[in-house]
Amino acid sequence: MSYGKISGYILIPVILLLLPADQFDTGTSLCLSKLLLHTECYGCGMMRAIMHLIHFDFSTALHFNKLSVIVFPLLGYLWAQSFLREVARHRPYRRG
Repeated sequence: MSYGKISGYILIPVILLLLPADQFDTGTSLCLSKLLLHTECYGCGMMRAIMHLIHFDFSTALHFNKLSVIVFPLLGYLWAQSFLREVARHRPYRRG
């Protein structure tokens, strides 16, 4: 089961990289703040901005959400930390 987790940690970034940068640029917003109150929250446009950051399109990413340049490195750090923790669980125990 945990090998599935490790595969997911690898596959999701690869899939996002293979998708076009403008994959999520159009469509209905899922943000409750935008749907119910007609105002944007701090997270509005974050997925679109991160998709553009993955494809090195910084100007468009900043257009969608200026906080993405802070959130994306933090997400990368948390992803790497979780991935390495999961890999460490599957290493065989070696006695010194």
